[in-house]
Amino acid sequence: MHKNIKYFPGLSALRFFAAFFVLMHHSETIRKKYGLFNLEAFSLFQNGSTAVSFFFVLSGFLISYLLLKEDRDRGGISVKAFYWRRVVRIWPLYFLLVAIGLYLVPFGLKLIHFNYPMPYIPNQVLPYFLLFMPFMVNILFGSSLLEPLWSIGVEEIFYLIWAPLMKFFHKHMLNLFVAIILIKTALMTLFFYFINVEPNSTWDIVKQVIDILKFEAMAIGGVGAYLVYYASKDKRHWKIFSPVFQVVCLILLFLRVALHHELIASETVFGDVYSVIFAKPVLSNLVLYVLFLWLIVNVSMNPKSFLKLEKKWLNSLGDVSYGIYMYQMLIIFAVVLVLKKHLMAMTPIPSTILFYFMIAGVTIGISYLSKYLFENQFLKLKGLVK
Repeated sequence: MHKNIKYFPGLSALRFFAAFFVLMHHSETIRKKYGLFNLEAFSLFQNGSTAVSFFFVLSGFLISYLLLKEDRDRGGISVKAFYWRRVVRIWPLYFLLVAIGLYLVPFGLKLIHFNYPMPYIPNQVLPYFLLFMPFMVNILFGSSLLEPLWSIGVEEIFYLIWAPLMKFFHKHMLNLFVAIILIKTALMTLFFYFINVEPNSTWDIVKQVIDILKFEAMAIGGVGAYLVYYASKDKRHWKIFSPVFQVVCLILLFLRVALHHELIASETVFGDVYSVIFAKPVLSNLVLYVLFLWLIVNVSMNPKSFLKLEKKWLNSLGDVSYGIYMYQMLIIFAVVLVLKKHLMAMTPIPSTILFYFMIAGVTIGISYLSKYLFENQFLKLKGLVK
């Protein structure tokens, strides 16, 4: 059994790639909004929500494994200590971004006389951010510079209930995970197939909230953690690590990430088969989450994995993936604001190269500064609650 794993190799790299996919998605959306040459029409640049779903599966996997291990090693789960670890890791940067996005950015834009219509009044939405419900801001007011924070709210709600649930159901954890998956799947099936919801109605908001709370993705990660925790140590017999299985799963993931919309739009037999797998409400999400779980386990535990991602430079970038995810929207907007005229005067390829060089360089640079000068100061307090 794998009950003493302290580190899962390769997962920091996957974190970085997921954060960068979100950056690409928002980059092309904003370039299109401001009339710049953009690649928004291509599936590869529309993976923001897909990447966030990966984060949810990864969070469910890692958190569940750590809690399983704590339950065995210490004879129980300390909910208080778990909450404190999440507070010092998540809250400082989250609330810094809330302050910057709600108050500092509007003040700065007014100072330079740049007309950017905010979709809300700051004090109007502040309670949603304080209660970790930024997804409600997106639902009620539309897109904004703080749009990426929606997933942090979802994760915080997940963390709030996950440790107590695992502590209470510590003898039936697998049943707990499966029950969450089934309940969420049943609710979404009702809304997509059996209940006619009027747009902008109260029920439409309820449907969106239930859809956004991706607890089924986290529970699938939890199932993976449970199976890994209690699995045979002899990984040679794990069928999911076979070369054929790896090829099939990697091809499916590549198609989903790189050619999703193109395949759905294609009038071919292959496109029809693909659509059955990846274009069905509810079911297709579950398929994607299971593929993400396979990727996580394969990269971190398969000595013969085709993907060798345990590299020092990738681990370093993975360590600042939270910052990359949080800062990128503001930085993309700032770069477009400063360079728009220059980018419009350039041909597509040079403008795209310059744009991504600036976006990636500034976002990663600020994320490193934030990590080591700001976030790590709070992480030093992690040991205050045992």
